[in-house]
Amino acid sequence: MTTDAAREERVLDRIDKFRQRRPRLLDDVVTLAHGAGGKSSAALTDAVFLDAFRNEELEHLDDAAVLRTAGGQRLAFSTDSYVVQPLRFPGGSIGQLAVHGTVNDLAVSGAVPQWLAAGFVIEEGFAIDELRGIVADMAEAAARSGVQIVTGDTKVVGRGAADGVYITTTGVGVIPEDRHLDRGRVRVGDKVVLSGSIGEHGMAVMLARGDLAIDADIASDTAPVHELVAALLAAAPSTRWMRDATRGGVGTVCNELVNGAPFAVVLAEDRLPVQPQVLGACDLLGIDPLYVANEGKFVAILPAEEADAGVAALREHPLGQRAAVVGDVVAEPSGIVALRTSFGGSRIVDMLVGDPLPRIC
Repeated sequence: MTTDAAREERVLDRIDKFRQRRPRLLDDVVTLAHGAGGKSSAALTDAVFLDAFRNEELEHLDDAAVLRTAGGQRLAFSTDSYVVQPLRFPGGSIGQLAVHGTVNDLAVSGAVPQWLAAGFVIEEGFAIDELRGIVADMAEAAARSGVQIVTGDTKVVGRGAADGVYITTTGVGVIPEDRHLDRGRVRVGDKVVLSGSIGEHGMAVMLARGDLAIDADIASDTAPVHELVAALLAAAPSTRWMRDATRGGVGTVCNELVNGAPFAVVLAEDRLPVQPQVLGACDLLGIDPLYVANEGKFVAILPAEEADAGVAALREHPLGQRAAVVGDVVAEPSGIVALRTSFGGSRIVDMLVGDPLPRIC
């Protein structure tokens, strides 16, 4: 056997073994890693929640469930909880996150966000003025997002039983009949599009904690993406699939896309838009920007013939000025995300392992 053939066989063997590495729940207790959106989160979801609640809608594990009313209208329905620390950080607050996060989950599901519910768990002793400020942030974010907060709930727990305030938001949006976004529509030859630069939110929150003695001008990207989504779909109506890259970052989102699919994703390192400050902070901390959370960016899969028009439409919006085609959907090795490095090599991009940035949303 030639050296090249032997090397290729070893590579294929490693890829086959990698494909078999399905996340499994091996822990006896919950850890911070189970909330990071990566492998541990997937294992917990599969072994505990999906196992108990299994149904056709839940098994899609999308950002929002797509439901059809008796009258035939399609609705997107989503919920999320926010436990970020600190409650305020450069570029945003827990109140803005609580609105933007759910609005964005609805938007990337193809829906026009309409209504939100908000639930608050407040620690005894929390300052009323601080609570007013958070609620004011939510009201401003809701107005900007074109949604109404129409119902909610408040619970108060004893001192030390919470960390100031936790917020849960649930949202409903209406999906226009001409919008159909589904992983099953993705095809080999499609393009991977990012709506903007990555890693700002996670780094902004991490540095705001003041534990690392790193001084960098980084602000969270938290923002509603519903207008960006609408612009993209108008310019690229055959868009296949979308997902906002929050916990676990772009790397984990791409892994969720290829999991069990008959295709692979190959990203190009030199095409990934990352601000120099973010890249510098990530380098200092030994963190890959592909795994850092975003709160105003999404990944979209577009047919090749619509990719340029889609990116151009995104760049016309203030939130999408750094939108770019960052990769391709290819046939092999199926079920794998790979990165073509700036040095001309390549490496596998796994789902996030562990939790390098706890409680960033």
